[in-house]
Amino acid sequence: MEVRKAVLPVAGWGTRFLPATKAMPKEMFPIIDKPVIQFIVEECLDAGIENIIFVTGRHKRPIEHHFDINTDLEKHLESCGKTDLLKNIMEISRLINPIYVRQKEQLGLGHAVLVAEPIVGYEPFIVCLGDVILKDEENVLNRMIEVYKRFGKSVIAVFEVEERDVSKYGIINGRYIEKDIYIIDDLVEKPKVEEAPSRLAIVGRYLFTPRIFEKLKITPPGKGGEIQLTDAIKLLLEEEAVYAIKIDSKVYDTGTPMGYIQTILDFALQREDLRDGLIKYIKSLIIETSEV
Repeated sequence: MEVRKAVLPVAGWGTRFLPATKAMPKEMFPIIDKPVIQFIVEECLDAGIENIIFVTGRHKRPIEHHFDINTDLEKHLESCGKTDLLKNIMEISRLINPIYVRQKEQLGLGHAVLVAEPIVGYEPFIVCLGDVILKDEENVLNRMIEVYKRFGKSVIAVFEVEERDVSKYGIINGRYIEKDIYIIDDLVEKPKVEEAPSRLAIVGRYLFTPRIFEKLKITPPGKGGEIQLTDAIKLLLEEEAVYAIKIDSKVYDTGTPMGYIQTILDFALQREDLRDGLIKYIKSLIIETSEV
C-alpha cells in the first residue's frame, strides 16, 4: 500500500517560548524568512506526500492562514513585479492538500497521532514532529518509504548522539541488519547515560502501519496524564517488527531557545546574501566580549 499521508502534530503550547507563543505558534517562528513548519511541509512534498494532516489546537490558526491562498497578497506581489516571492507563496499554498483536525486536550504526542485516525484510515502514514528540521542531500522520508516497501512494517528514523546527550532523547535498542538499518528490540525514553542501550536517538520522523492506532487506544496515560507515542510503539513491538533507519542528516531542534538560535545562525551562514555580514558581526561581538 502506498504512503500518501503525513501527520504533523502541532497542537502543543510551546511553553519554552512563552510569552512569544501566547499568540504565535512556535511552528510559525521564522528561520530568517521561512517558518519552521514550512520546512517540514516541503520535506513531505519532496517525498511525494501531498496530503498533510495538521493536528492543531485553538491557538494555532496562523498555521492555517499560512497554508491558505491569499489572493490580495498575490495581486499585490504581481503588481509590484515581485515574481520570485509570488511564485514561492503560490507553490506552498497550492501544492499541498492541508487537512486540519483539533486536538481538544493536550494529552501527549501519542494522543495527537490518535486524533488523526479518522482521516488516515487503515493505511500507512508518516508522522513528522513540527519543530525538527532535517538537512540532508537525500530526503529522509524517501529512504523510510523505501524501507517500508521492503519490509512492510513501521520505520523510525534515528541518529547517533553523543553519550552525554542520550538522556535528552528516546533511545533504541536494536539489532544491526545491514547498512543503516536495524530491527528494534526495545525503546527507552530519556535514559540515564549508564542505562542507555545505544546512542541511536529517535529524531522525530516515523512511518507507521495503521496498527499503531490499535496500540494507542490501549496505551495507559503516563507522566502528566499524557499518552506517550513511545509506549504505544513498545506495545506494537510485542506483535510485529519495527525497523529503524540511521540517518546522517544535520538535525536542527527548533523546539528550545538555544536550538532555535543555533538553527537561525546555521541557516544564515549558508546564505550568500547574509553570510559575510553575519561573520563580520560575530567577529565584532567576540572582540567586544574579549575586551570586557
